[in-house]
Amino acid sequence: MSDKSSSRASAFDRRAFMAGVAGSALVPMTARAATQDANAPVAQDPALPVEVTLHVNGKDKRLSIDARTTVLDALREQLKLTGSKKGCDHGQCGACTVLIGDRRVVSCLTLALAAEGQEITTIEGLATDDRLHPMQQAFIDNDAFQCGYCTPGQIMSAVACVKEGHASNEADIREYMSGNICRCAAYPNIVAAVKQAAPEIMKG
Repeated sequence: MSDKSSSRASAFDRRAFMAGVAGSALVPMTARAATQDANAPVAQDPALPVEVTLHVNGKDKRLSIDARTTVLDALREQLKLTGSKKGCDHGQCGACTVLIGDRRVVSCLTLALAAEGQEITTIEGLATDDRLHPMQQAFIDNDAFQCGYCTPGQIMSAVACVKEGHASNEADIREYMSGNICRCAAYPNIVAAVKQAAPEIMKG
């Protein structure tokens, strides 16, 4: 056999050997992975309905929802509380603001499951019987809205702004209300409404 033939045969043998080693090394890894997969808990399909109880405006609401459902969609689609508006759906405009506990949140980014066991207050839950909440009345008195689409979120955020202690001056009100966008630019009137309602809210 020539040196060229010998070199060619040797090269072939080395390749075959390396392929065999790699293949044999993969067998136990594959078997181990198969065993682990068989023993691993099966992940629940998030599209399957789950039971959740939301405490909304003082009442417990039992729902069967997709685990990925947001508070906003649970309110609007399941409970038919359509006061909270779906604006940007990215947590940037504030139209969907509600209170969870005493904290204002953008409900379009908050999972309903995460809000279970907490008090959720929407614009529908502010008034007492036939009496408007002071902030609702102040928005009317000061003509603090035009199209009205952002108004529920503005009012909920304004209530929290006062309770957080950020309504002592106009600069603070503007800063701490800046997460709520009004495309009609009724900002001066909104500030005036917050200033009007703040003393009564803090007194109550």
